[in-house]
Amino acid sequence: MTSWRLALRLARRDALRSRGRSILVLVMIALPVLAVTAADVVIQTQQVSSVEGLDGRLGAAEAQVTVPAEGRPMAQRFDPNTGTTTVGRKQPAPTVEQLSAALGGDRLVEQRAGSVTLATDKGITYAEATEVDLRDPVASSLFRLTSGRLPEDADEVVVNPAVLESGYTVGDRLDLGRTQPAPAIVGVGDFAAIRTPPAVAGPVGSLGLDAESGSVPGWLVEGDPVSWDTVEQLNAMGALVLSREVIEHLPPDSEIPEEVRWDTGGDNAMIAAIALIAVMALLEVVLLAGPAFAVSARRQARSLALMAATGGTPAQSRRVVLAGGLVLGSVAALLGVALGIGLGRLLVPVAQRWSSSWFGPFEVPWLHLAGIAAFGLASAVLAAVVPAWIASRQDIVAVLAGRRADRPPSVRSPILGVVLLAVGAAMAAFGASAGSGAGEYLIAGSAIVAVLGMILVVPVVVVGVARLAGRLPLSTRYAARDAARHRTRTVPAVAAVAATVAGVVTLAIALSSDEAENEGTYTPTLAMGQAAVTGYDLRPGLWDALERAVAGELPDATVTPLAGVSGDHWVDLSAPGSSAPLLDEMSVGFGSTVLVGDEVPEVVPGISAEDRERAAAVLADGGVVAFTDHPVDGDEVEVSVDDRGRPVRLPATFVGFEDGAYPTLAAVVPPAALDALGVDDSTVTLVVTGVDVSAEQQQDVTEAVAAVTPNAGFYVERGYQAKESTRIVQFVLAALGAVLMLGGTLTATFLALSDARPDLATLSAVGASPRRRRGIAASYALVVGFVGALLGAAVGFIPGIAITYPLTAPAYSDTGPFLDVPWLLVVGLVLGLPLLTAAVVGLCARSRLPMVTRLD
Repeated sequence: MTSWRLALRLARRDALRSRGRSILVLVMIALPVLAVTAADVVIQTQQVSSVEGLDGRLGAAEAQVTVPAEGRPMAQRFDPNTGTTTVGRKQPAPTVEQLSAALGGDRLVEQRAGSVTLATDKGITYAEATEVDLRDPVASSLFRLTSGRLPEDADEVVVNPAVLESGYTVGDRLDLGRTQPAPAIVGVGDFAAIRTPPAVAGPVGSLGLDAESGSVPGWLVEGDPVSWDTVEQLNAMGALVLSREVIEHLPPDSEIPEEVRWDTGGDNAMIAAIALIAVMALLEVVLLAGPAFAVSARRQARSLALMAATGGTPAQSRRVVLAGGLVLGSVAALLGVALGIGLGRLLVPVAQRWSSSWFGPFEVPWLHLAGIAAFGLASAVLAAVVPAWIASRQDIVAVLAGRRADRPPSVRSPILGVVLLAVGAAMAAFGASAGSGAGEYLIAGSAIVAVLGMILVVPVVVVGVARLAGRLPLSTRYAARDAARHRTRTVPAVAAVAATVAGVVTLAIALSSDEAENEGTYTPTLAMGQAAVTGYDLRPGLWDALERAVAGELPDATVTPLAGVSGDHWVDLSAPGSSAPLLDEMSVGFGSTVLVGDEVPEVVPGISAEDRERAAAVLADGGVVAFTDHPVDGDEVEVSVDDRGRPVRLPATFVGFEDGAYPTLAAVVPPAALDALGVDDSTVTLVVTGVDVSAEQQQDVTEAVAAVTPNAGFYVERGYQAKESTRIVQFVLAALGAVLMLGGTLTATFLALSDARPDLATLSAVGASPRRRRGIAASYALVVGFVGALLGAAVGFIPGIAITYPLTAPAYSDTGPFLDVPWLLVVGLVLGLPLLTAAVVGLCARSRLPMVTRLD
């Protein structure tokens, strides 16, 4: 302990003496701690637990009781939202008096929940609806009034801002439909449980919520706490209960009824990804901070040599360097956690704007943050381990004489690195073939093993680059050879860049391949760019109204009715002499499985131009076009309608859908064949052509169509559209990789330039120009960045390609797995960022240095 106290005192003094380097180390360690802390605070605040969400669901009540329409005895988990089921025969639903008696005479405040349709300027939209007396103290906290007042009778309601965006203002009456009440809006505010969707609330009876509208009767309980025994008693009566007492003081899991007791299991891929990210982040911080401690150990080399010359042991030398990691790591960890909490507090309102649900109360997960702080401290100590070991083995005579040189690279380390790379590749291959489950863990482990192997190979690669630099320009040749001569600071820098690039490439390949699977398995409903109105159970007159609604919003569009066999008829087609169906599976995309016309409509996707011409010729001759997903010989088809007698045999041609297209139609028959089949045709779809429908116009038409009938919808085929969240993740991934790579390269380069100041001063003494010194600085950054990025990209391909197999392997189809390499991102990391870093270093590096004497 005496030795450690001395080492810590020396480390503290050295940190204060070399403030610039100390600040750099603090930043490198504190930044990841700060980022993870802020993210953890925001995530924990965003997650609303059952306890935190009680006030939004119960208000000030002790419990909420609902009675499903079945009236059967129920079994539920502690929170009914997580699992319920019926467990007995149907019985009379309990009355309010019976529920109150079971609750010990507690007061019950009626509450109904459901949804309503709101008329808008363009048509109709839907809103969440609640009927409850918001003036009652039990329910008052369910709604936070921001303007106006609370409703006093069944003719008044309050709404949230989303309803006002639909065209309503305070004082207007809500148009809920012809048979529903039209209450007046008297207040605006926020619902505790609903944030962005349109929502409305009023007294019981104000919104027409009843059993016919799908509303489930419920009551808020004011009185004593409701125990789990009482919950089970109410379950037996046919009621479900959300109890504040039960959620805040959870009974043991053994109390959960067997009918709803299940193991949710774990997400293997998520656990593996978290473990991979944690280990890779630790490696990244260790490797980034390593050069700083290497330079520090270099600065302390003479002091350590004097200590060894006067009787100091290698262990004492190691403690001096390790103490620097302890001192700086402790300060960085505490500073990062403190700043991360503050940053998280500032980011919570920003994140709330992008969320469709309310966040919980601001939460600081101290146990998590203690682990994050320990992570920062451990990374600093681990970063100092290698420099400490090297410092304890330095040549005392050479150091005291002023000579500087690293020991020759070990032969065993690169051999072990190659072995680890081979093991990593084998683990990745085995994990890819193992599928989901253990496969994700093997691939995550392969990434870690491969990166560790790469780190051990880096010294040999750096020496190899120096030996191959003979034909390069002077500045680049000098930088490459200087990097090899001072491997103690070069290797961690190159390895840090490589680890960053490996992680980014792995995640980028996985993400791009997942998107490729989504796009490759996407099945269009209509032909690309086409739009249509489809519906079911529609009277003939409604189609005319729908056509007028579309024309009102898209006056330049051409609306063409598409005829088909009415959905009241069941039509079966088969090849003569075969019992096998023509289509193994299909979806009804046009309101009918059989269309009527003289050609295959352009709106039907997946039909080649050649097949369309052949089909048109057969339809013109009175034949049938039958769609199939397997080869069929013959020129006739048997058609049976509603199993009425013997099937009708008609001339036909068989057409297949193109690869990747999903069957949305069984057949097209000519009008002349309807008499033979004994059916009539009717409008089943409206095809909209002649205009490019924008997203805003699509929303307007959708509301207009819904105003005519809720059984119809409007759809525009735009092909596969990547999710906005996916684009954001891709952007964040590229930005994160760029920032980490730039930060690591710049940090390592400027540390190296600081350490190489005597060499650069010597160059100046022998006549090197300021431009030459800037060129050397930029070349050093280029060597570190390019070699690291190239190694990292190569290693990142191993787990990146492997993870695509369990990630995109087909579970229920014959397509996949999918592999998509984001070459633009890879080339940008390997070529673009090193060149950018070199340019930044060349512009920022000092060109004039003070003269320093050299003894060697």
